[in-house]
Amino acid sequence: MDRPDFQAEIRELNLAYLMLAQQMLRSDRATALFRLGISDGLADLIQSMSPAKLVRMASSEMLIPCFRFDDAQLARLMAGEGRDATSASLHAAILAAGKAAEEAA
Repeated sequence: MDRPDFQAEIRELNLAYLMLAQQMLRSDRATALFRLGISDGLADLIQSMSPAKLVRMASSEMLIPCFRFDDAQLARLMAGEGRDATSASLHAAILAAGKAAEEAA
């Protein structure tokens, strides 16, 4: 059976994520930390990386961005299920903020 390895797609997604994360951190660090769900140490590393290092890191065989929660209900709300899209999005943000606060404690 011929299985695709998705390496090119993973590299592109990793690079896009890292570049976006770097821009977000440079623009508004506090909001970026919340939205990305990363630690201060990782934020410092990403923010200080050169373009060459971003490309090298993006070339990893591992997918860098990942879900920061393992909660099907939160995922459904983020997808807009169950309520109107605006309410679902707001509810998801509240739940995600609560989970972030629990993890930080």
